Amino acid sequence: MGDFGLALAAALAAVSCYRYGRLRAGSLRPAWLLFALSSAMAALGNAVWGWYEVVLGREVPDPSWADLFFLCFAPPAIVGLLVLAKRPASRAGWVCLVLDSWLIGGSLLTLSWSLALAHTAHSGGGDVAHTALSLAYPLLDIALVSMVLAMHFRRGFVDRSAINTAVGALALTVMCDALFTSPLLHDSYRSGQLLDAGWFAGSLLLAYAPWVAPRRAHPADGERASGHGAPHPATEDDPPPRGTGPRPIAGSLAALTPYLAAAVCTLGILYNVLDGRRVDRVVLLTACTVVLALVVRQGIMLLDNITLTQELAEKENHFRSLVQGSSDVIMIAAPSGVLRYVSPAATGVYGREAAELVGSELAALIHPEDLGRVVHELRRFLAASPAEEPTARIECRFRSGAGQWLNVESTVNRHQGGLILNTRDVTERVRLQAQLQHNAEHDPLTDLPNRALFARRVGQALGGRRAGDAGTAVLFIDLDGFKAVNDTIGHQAGDELLIQAARRLQESVRQGDTAARFGGDEFAALVLGDGARERALRERQILELADRLRLTLSRPYAIDGNDVRVAASIGVAFAEPGLSAGELLRNADLAMYRAKAGGKNRVELYVPQMKTEAVRKAQLEDRLRGALDEGEFALLHQPVVSLDQGRICAMSAQARWRSGQGALSAPERLPRGRDQARADELDWWVLEAAVAQAAERAAAGVTVPVVVRLGGHRLLDRSLPLNAVEALLDRHSLASGALVLELADSGPPARLAELESRLAGLRGLGVRIALDGFGGGYAAINALRTLPVDILKLDRSLVEGVTESTRLNKITGGLLRIAGDLGMRSVADGVEHPDQVLALRAMGCTHGQGPVFSGPLDEYRLRRVLSAGKLPVPGAAGERTMLTRVPAPYRPESLRSSHHETPVPPT
Repeated sequence: MGDFGLALAAALAAVSCYRYGRLRAGSLRPAWLLFALSSAMAALGNAVWGWYEVVLGREVPDPSWADLFFLCFAPPAIVGLLVLAKRPASRAGWVCLVLDSWLIGGSLLTLSWSLALAHTAHSGGGDVAHTALSLAYPLLDIALVSMVLAMHFRRGFVDRSAINTAVGALALTVMCDALFTSPLLHDSYRSGQLLDAGWFAGSLLLAYAPWVAPRRAHPADGERASGHGAPHPATEDDPPPRGTGPRPIAGSLAALTPYLAAAVCTLGILYNVLDGRRVDRVVLLTACTVVLALVVRQGIMLLDNITLTQELAEKENHFRSLVQGSSDVIMIAAPSGVLRYVSPAATGVYGREAAELVGSELAALIHPEDLGRVVHELRRFLAASPAEEPTARIECRFRSGAGQWLNVESTVNRHQGGLILNTRDVTERVRLQAQLQHNAEHDPLTDLPNRALFARRVGQALGGRRAGDAGTAVLFIDLDGFKAVNDTIGHQAGDELLIQAARRLQESVRQGDTAARFGGDEFAALVLGDGARERALRERQILELADRLRLTLSRPYAIDGNDVRVAASIGVAFAEPGLSAGELLRNADLAMYRAKAGGKNRVELYVPQMKTEAVRKAQLEDRLRGALDEGEFALLHQPVVSLDQGRICAMSAQARWRSGQGALSAPERLPRGRDQARADELDWWVLEAAVAQAAERAAAGVTVPVVVRLGGHRLLDRSLPLNAVEALLDRHSLASGALVLELADSGPPARLAELESRLAGLRGLGVRIALDGFGGGYAAINALRTLPVDILKLDRSLVEGVTESTRLNKITGGLLRIAGDLGMRSVADGVEHPDQVLALRAMGCTHGQGPVFSGPLDEYRLRRVLSAGKLPVPGAAGERTMLTRVPAPYRPESLRSSHHETPVPPT
């Protein structure tokens, strides 16, 4: 290879280290620049050596400039190795670093002096320069070897691969230097021999060292990424990467280094003794300093060990206190699953002593239903990488000392092939979660499933294994008359009734079926199909079940010593292919409302026509809501006549809607519970229009009173101005006696006293009060007892059955006698047939209103009838004469043939 080849290799190493040091910033940058300087000195030395041998063709002078450059190779390398070494954190660490370096260097000096250096020093022939030069090479090599060995045990964690390569390159160079300076090769060395290959390889290895890929990724050499993405230099104080800590063998060698140094010194002394020579003073002095350094080093280590032992004891006591004082149970399980340690908290948590649990199988303490899942999770956790999944969390049931199963949550960590389990009792939390889930899905009063849970179960029934079973049915149940229970005997009694009804419903369905409460007095039941293929047979079975349920819910309820009765309206809908849960619930709801509309206390089966009718009704209601704003309502009047002579005593004002579908009664069509504000607005419009038209008729000399139907709650409405009715009469200059207010309802029971005061004020002005719907419920009887009433208006249901039912006939007669005893006039509403007129008159009813006399009339026809003053009454004197006087459109036969309605003339 030659001297110039060695110079070229060393120059390459110098350029490589210099370029790397210039390009990369960090704490290691000075080391690479020093290595570049050291390689440059080696390159210059080899170049001078080759100049003499190759170019000049003569022996290299001794000493020469090459010796100066070669001697300058070691100091920069030594300083560079010091830069690469992990800096001690304390003053004692620096002392230990110096002592370790001297232990290595002193031992090598002792051995080298005994073997060769002593001979070189004594055979120098008095030439001091030559002797010093001969000793300088091995002494610098010893110093460099000492640093290389020290670096092996004190490498930092930054760029380990590059540092290892650089140390290896310097070690190879020093080994070749040692062979060159040995007496065996020094005198016979010539350029181009095998020794040059070692120097050449060392230079190339040093040139490659800074570019070795690091074991962990860095944005740049000696740098690490910060949390904000900007790189900053890595430091030796940074924690080592996972898995790059010192190995046990390296740690053992580091601990044996002082003793190896003492052994080397001993070998140097023994060599001199066995060779028959006296011990050299250099060897003796060096050995003494090595021994002294060893003693000081061991003393420092002893003090460090004492300090570490104390710290370890303090930490152990600290962690023992934490473990023993923790409310969580800490357990250590061997790889076989046997518990090796259990903290004392097990006594309070599990009710079992820790010593009793130690040695038992962990699997024997876990609930059998949870064991498979726990074992699978633990195997998966142990098979996963610790870096990706350092811990795992497992919930299971654990056997307590009392034999009960506790819900526990465990945090699992790896420990020497086994497991550390940090376990806590979460039984109360699990119970609370279950209770919250139950409360979210069940009715708080009856504890039945609520609407959300019922809908989910319906969806499961339609989408599970019963998806094709058309025998699955849903029943919607509404308790008829429940509102009256709340109004009369209180809400607490109503709640008790609902609880009893829920119990009856639950007992009436099968175990696999679902009974639910939707709210208020609405219940539902899901009856799963039995796989029967005959649809008719299944429908008959379900309808029989629904009817039995209706009878069960209609039985009297014993509440506070009283028997309370309500009825049940039930709608039934069957599952159909392709029908969703929401659609099935809607169908059952429509069937239930059809049952209520058909007279209540009955069972209705859903048919597709119900959906069409519901859509039409909803559209009609939407149109009715906007009809008032559009001015589509007209005011008609229906005469109220005396049953004995047919004289017209009053006119009942009624609103009619002009539409392409015929005349409809808006107050009956508008859903008052859902759109009460619009219904109240319409009632007030009727009152204003009726008063205005009555004032116009009074000005024309017609003074027949007008009857306006108005809800009692409307009279108490705070949104109306005070004395609004009185102000209305004054504005139109209508006498108070010309107005009759017909109470459609008496309002809330709690405000009856307030309503009584309001009606008394109106009655004092001359306004007469009529009570509508008398005999149709408890509320009317209660209002009759409290309110100042002049006129009683019989409920339509009584009038309709007065000639067909003996029971209703007697009830109606009794109510009319009550009215007569109280000195009140009575009005029969909805009289349609002459025989009803005869029966009512015989019972003492004074007045009637209905199609048998006249339908609702517009203003023009009304004035014609009022001019006559009478209407024909069946069985009354002069009836035939009256029929000849009254125009044909107002005779009873023509009225009944026109569906009880009078066409409204166009405006």
